[in-house]
Amino acid sequence: MTPDAAGSIADAGRDPGRLSGPVLLFGGPYSNLPATMAMRAEADRLGIPADRVICTGDVVAYAAEPAETVNLIRRWGVATVMGNCEESFGFAADDCGCGFEEGSDCDVLSRRWYAYADAQLGADHRAWMRDLPRTLYFTFAGRRFAVVHGSADEINAFVFAGTDDDMKTRGFDVLGVDAIVGGHSGVPFTQVFGDRLWHNSGVVGMPANDGTPRVWYSLLEEMPDGIRVSHRPLTYDHQGAARAMRANGLPESYARCLEDGLWPNMDVMPADERAKRGRPLAETVHDWPSVAAMAQI
Repeated sequence: MTPDAAGSIADAGRDPGRLSGPVLLFGGPYSNLPATMAMRAEADRLGIPADRVICTGDVVAYAAEPAETVNLIRRWGVATVMGNCEESFGFAADDCGCGFEEGSDCDVLSRRWYAYADAQLGADHRAWMRDLPRTLYFTFAGRRFAVVHGSADEINAFVFAGTDDDMKTRGFDVLGVDAIVGGHSGVPFTQVFGDRLWHNSGVVGMPANDGTPRVWYSLLEEMPDGIRVSHRPLTYDHQGAARAMRANGLPESYARCLEDGLWPNMDVMPADERAKRGRPLAETVHDWPSVAAMAQI
């Protein structure tokens, strides 16, 4: 499949509403066109239509094909939340707004890929980015979900499994929901706090620092006694994506990451997350009981 140029585009900023049937979640296409194409092909294979697919933002970032990746996401018509990169490109900021410490390796490298992507994007791409919502809401299996990019409070907050629980649970009350789907951090995880759930599907544009080139997405499925949350790996032409980065003079450390699955810098990670570097992630399933089922426990 070749992504078409923008035109006759579905409203990718809509709130999905009440969803019935499996829901596919993914984040961070990161200008990685081969990975995003593989994600769409996987959704088609699973029989999940665009109105049950949600992207947690940062469509444009590290990799070599920013405009083409935006065009594909728009043509696909999936609901997309604004990430810090959409905010930055859409409103003509000087940098990506990723939240990297000033002067750090990631901060220095990000200025290179940001300048490259900024030169590739047109006014229509930026207008689409500006119109994306900062929060998406949907109802699934009787539970109310909010989708954000970072956290309930900050678009560029890095939230990992090891991040302070109070920061996560506060978000449920801020947003008035049973579950939060976050993005930005790049590592998949699911945590249940009593009758509430925090979930990150991971991203498709970069590996999860687990020493493999695989990327990650997730599925929500309604079960008789609740919701099943599955973290699933995705393989794609990572070598082609890395070659495209090198051909366009993008940072070698990120091109190499697509191949070896190791992040070039872990400054944004809590210590326990850093310790997991290079350990291959396993496909996992989490069953979140319904309110009625929890009352019987």
